[in-house]
This record gives sequence, C-alpha cells and structure tokens, in this order.
Amino acid sequence: MKSNRFIKPVLIALSCLSLVLTSNSTQAASYMKPINTEIKILVLFNSENGSTYRMAQAIANGIDSYPGAKAVLKQVPRIKSLKDEQTKSFAAVPYATINELPEYDGIAFGSAVHFGNMTADMRYFLDQSVTIWTQRKLEGIPATVFMSAGSGAGREGAILSFWNTLAVHGMLIVPAGINGSSEIDQSVPQGNTVFGASSLTGNKMSPRPSDGELYIARLQGYALAKAAKGHRLTSEAVAETIPDLKENQIEAKLKALNIELPQAPAPVGNYKPYRISGNQVFINQVALIDGKIAHPGIIGTDLSQEQAKEATRQTMLNVLSVLKQATGGDLNRVRQAVQLTGFFNTAAGYAKHAVLMNEASNLLVEIMGESGMHTRGTVGASSLPLNSAVEIQAVFELKD
Repeated sequence: MKSNRFIKPVLIALSCLSLVLTSNSTQAASYMKPINTEIKILVLFNSENGSTYRMAQAIANGIDSYPGAKAVLKQVPRIKSLKDEQTKSFAAVPYATINELPEYDGIAFGSAVHFGNMTADMRYFLDQSVTIWTQRKLEGIPATVFMSAGSGAGREGAILSFWNTLAVHGMLIVPAGINGSSEIDQSVPQGNTVFGASSLTGNKMSPRPSDGELYIARLQGYALAKAAKGHRLTSEAVAETIPDLKENQIEAKLKALNIELPQAPAPVGNYKPYRISGNQVFINQVALIDGKIAHPGIIGTDLSQEQAKEATRQTMLNVLSVLKQATGGDLNRVRQAVQLTGFFNTAAGYAKHAVLMNEASNLLVEIMGESGMHTRGTVGASSLPLNSAVEIQAVFELKD
C-alpha cells in the first residue's frame, strides 16, 4: 500500500478547483479578504506506551500532506510522571497549555481508552478549559478524536464521550466516516470506527498500530486539515458581513411581532426630537399619529382605560421611531434602555397610572429583550401638550 494513494485524487480535485477560482478571481476579490495561506493544527495526545503517540504522528502526517497545513505535535501534562518517561519515544514532545488551544485552526485530540472514556490526564487537562469555554474561544474550530483501545472494548463510547466536551465548546467535529475502510487489509483485526481512528493495541496478530489503523489516521488528519482550511476561508470571507447580520436583529424582531414603526414625528417648535449627550439619547414624545393626537383628552373622563393604553403604545412607538432616527437607522446600536417616565392626563384621584405605563414597558422589553429593561416613573398631570392623554420621556444608552 502506497502512502500517497489517498492524496492523488484530492490533488486532481484541487487542480480543477484552481481553474475555477482563477476564472472567477475578479469576482472573488470583490468580497474576500486576502487569506493567510498557512493553517496551523494542533495534534494533542496523551500516551503511556507509545501507541497513541504513533497514531498522533500518523494524524500529523495526514495534516502535513494537505497543501498549506502544518501539524504541531504536543502532549498534555501528566498528573503523575511515568517512571521511565525519559526513555519513551515521545519524551521530547513538548507539553501544551490549556490557554494555547484557541491559537490553532484545528485540533486533533488523542488518548488511550480507559474504561470507555479518555485518560485521567486528558480529562484533567480539558477540565481546565472553563475560562476558554465561557469566552467561547473554541466555537467553530474543527476538531477530531483518535484513540488507542487495548482490547477494543469501549472505544466507540470513549470517542463519543470525548465528543461531548468538544460539543459543549461548540467545536466542529470531524469524524473518520468510512473513508479508506475498503482499502485496508480486512484479514487483520482493525480498531477503526466511523467516529475516529483507533488502534487495538492489545491484539498482537500484527504490529500495532497496524498499517490499516495508521492509514485511517492519516486520512483523518487530512480531513481535519481540509475542514480547518474551509473554516479559515469562510471566517475571513464573511467576517465583514457579521455586523450587517447583527444590524438586522431588532428589525427581524419587529417583523416577527408584526410591528411597523411610524414615521418619526417632526418637531412643532424650536426644539430637536432627540439629543445625544455622551452615550445617552434623550427623547420626549406624545401620542401623535399621522399628525393628529390619538385618543385625546382626560383619561377616565374623555377616554377609557383601553383607549389610554392604545395612546400609550402609540407614544412608545413614536419614541422608538425617534430612537431609530437617532441611531442612524440601526437600533442595535442601543446598549440598553435607562429610564422611562410616563405622564398621563388624568382627573384628580386617578390611581392606575402604572397599569397604563405597563403598555410602554412591556412593548419595549418585547422588542429589545433584556436590554429593554429600565427604571420607570409615572406621573399624573392635569393637562398635556396638544391635549394628548400621554407623554413619555425616555433615556437610552448607546454602544461605544
């Protein structure tokens, strides 16, 4: 079996792809940034007797065979040193630190199978990744798993249990699949699985890892490099569009709620509809709609509580319309709502101001979520401008 059997078909495919990319280079240049051609992939292993290390070397060979990819071999620190560690074939391989994991474009994890799980050394190492996890530094990074399984018992369960940790990190899991399985010697027991390459180190019918196990490991390393390259290309090509996607979040929420903001009311005096001071926006609005006051008059005398609620909702929509104007059309520039103060044209003795103001508060939180939470004040008034039943003062904080 030749070591380059799995490379030739891919090189042919890459040549064809190169022709396509060349013919479309002008179009591609219009939306893709220059790409750093080299990708760096970590092969991280924990080995005691050298079998997992040999599998790691095969994974690394597969990675290095992919154009522009470079494998970096490291091992996890040990909880307890091996007695004869300096005599091992992997003794000179440096130890990794947990904080360096986000530096790589992809990671291959390998260990022996211990009771259907990874080794204690690997488990302890990954248990230190909580800070990386909370900061979401490994999200989207391709990862794969390879193992040495002794008798083979529990090897698939071990790989899948490994996947649990990688999935929590949001990593893109690359399995071995059936790639290359028809090309290896079927007369020799093989430890490989569709989830990842593994070696039956306890089976002595042939040297371990077997040629077939190492072959699948190389294919798996190659597949990881290909996925890492694709992730790099995609990330760099669409990076500039991510802010645009975020800009549509509030608009998408408004659409989902079937809410259309009105045209921002124009000032009817010598004042501005909003004023930005530092990072704060100050807005005052009444219940105008199409240049007329919605449900004018005194609440409880001229209009019902339901009509007052409708006026409050209209006033809050006007506030949001002016806020959109203040943010240049991008409501996602708002970090949070700070304060709402509602003024209500009510008769003496009226006590349901908070019920009416809930209409504005609920609408704001429904649209903006947690960032729409605010402090609040409600005030009764004997009259309001233009005989409006409602006036709302609002303060919002903008992002830097």
